[in-house]
Amino acid sequence: MAKKELLRNVIIKVLKGESKPLRIKEIYQKIKEDNLYSFNTDNPEHIVRTLLRRQSQNIDFPSSHKKKYFVFLEDGTFWLKNSPLEKSNKFEEKKVEVESNSRQIIKLHKSYLSDFRNDILKQLSSIDPKVFENFCKGLLKAYGFKNVNITSYSKDGGIDGYGNLKMGLTAMPVAFECKRWSKPVSRPKLSQFKGDIQGKYQQGIFFTTSRFTKEAKDQSMYPGSVPIVLIDGPEIINIMIEKEYGVEKELLPIYTNALDLILENK
Repeated sequence: MAKKELLRNVIIKVLKGESKPLRIKEIYQKIKEDNLYSFNTDNPEHIVRTLLRRQSQNIDFPSSHKKKYFVFLEDGTFWLKNSPLEKSNKFEEKKVEVESNSRQIIKLHKSYLSDFRNDILKQLSSIDPKVFENFCKGLLKAYGFKNVNITSYSKDGGIDGYGNLKMGLTAMPVAFECKRWSKPVSRPKLSQFKGDIQGKYQQGIFFTTSRFTKEAKDQSMYPGSVPIVLIDGPEIINIMIEKEYGVEKELLPIYTNALDLILENK
């Protein structure tokens, strides 16, 4: 038996040796007949098929390989990428742009999500502080909190609202603070919130449209004090998307070319 080598290289060797495009079944049979590769599986032909589909430049899907070595032809056969075909073969590469289109869609989707997040955060950062408090109240209710209330502006005692989080057979009292800020939330503001709820609530949640300083993050879970969950601007958007709170979702089907799976059996 030949020395063990990459299956990709074995397939390349088969195609070069035959000097013509082959179907998956033909490639596998040649590997088997010439004892070119040892498969440790019950379905070796499937391994050959998977590798060829993942590494062919005009067959693209989410788990396909970034680097391509083969091309899928119109008649259902496979050939070597960037290798000329003999005129007598009269084969022509499929002139499809599935790969580039698919990657373009993924790139556009990432760009869209980034713009989408930024637009929502910008909108939240411009609303009235009291409106932001009510927004956070609704966000907590969407997350499963019960009996969520906004405190009176003149009697809030340093907190903006409170509610209960169901924990098994009991409910944990939680207080929350909301800061529609552009500047970072620092440790002193977090320490003040901790002091206001210490002994009254089992947990605190601090919302901000900005971010938290490193010192504030270190203070949030300081041993011996009430723990504070920090939710900054990006995390607010994450929760909105997860719970579909203030966000609507449209499903756009993306189709993958799998014609080769049919043609190879013809």
